[in-house]
Amino acid sequence: MDKISIIIPVYNVEPYIRKCLDSVINQTYTNLEIICIDDGSTDNSGKICDEYAKQDNRIKVFHKANGGLSSALNMGLKKFTGEYLGFVDSDDWIEPDMFEVLHKTLRHNNVSFSAVSFYMDYEDCSCYAVAAREEIPNRVLTQKEMLLFAFRWFQYGGFGFSVQNKLFSANIIEKLVFDENIKVAMDAKFTVNVILTDKCTGFFLCKPYYHYYQRTSSLINSKLITNELDRIKALKEIVAKSDEKGFNDITKWLKRDICYYASLLAEEALKNGDNDLFDLMRNEMKNYLNEYIETNSEYPERIERIRKLMNFEQENNNG
Repeated sequence: MDKISIIIPVYNVEPYIRKCLDSVINQTYTNLEIICIDDGSTDNSGKICDEYAKQDNRIKVFHKANGGLSSALNMGLKKFTGEYLGFVDSDDWIEPDMFEVLHKTLRHNNVSFSAVSFYMDYEDCSCYAVAAREEIPNRVLTQKEMLLFAFRWFQYGGFGFSVQNKLFSANIIEKLVFDENIKVAMDAKFTVNVILTDKCTGFFLCKPYYHYYQRTSSLINSKLITNELDRIKALKEIVAKSDEKGFNDITKWLKRDICYYASLLAEEALKNGDNDLFDLMRNEMKNYLNEYIETNSEYPERIERIRKLMNFEQENNNG
């Protein structure tokens, strides 16, 4: 029976970690190596992981000084020993048969990784399954198809950039690491690097198995300007690498996103009177304006919003 390693980065998630760990240890696929990386938690998260490790010998807990999410994930990459690797965030939880389904799908189709859809769960207990507006083929996927489904995340919901809804063959992620220089979108870079690995193939099941919990205080929901700058940086690096590999005909969808995120930061800069940031973001919008217009042809109001932002200073000066 193949061993599946599961990396769980842990940082100050005391109210959530038990539900997460319970969902993992009760998987129908039992040959698991559960690696908890306590990234310097200041609450009882690390102690709870130790408590679970005493009760289940499949759990290994490593405590480290706080270094950020990517740092914790990279420690997990150094520690795992399984033939297959999955990731679960410590404030999320999974359906009982998720890894059994992922493993069967991966082995049956002889692919580099398998993926499933997910639920979005909120603090008011409401949830919904993410569904694709356009159907993802029920067959082995090529590199270009997988990139397209990730780049057009709003159209092909469920596949996405996330690592948490996927199971990877260990040999496809050799030498890959998470970027420790950015606070957000590190999983996007990692997933794309996997897809761009030679001869990478994948398989997607549209049924949801992963519960992605939306905490208003979580890192991904942070509105810090530095985080959004990191997101733009990561997306630009993904574009560059994808273009280099010959997929420049579909990176327009990411260029659209860069333009959009730059517009959000431009609006924030105007509120804060930060002229330097505004000029920087306006240049980013200018760089990808053609792609934004092309991919938003059905939404003229979006294009008009971008144009107004880009012309803001000129209109003010003329006034």
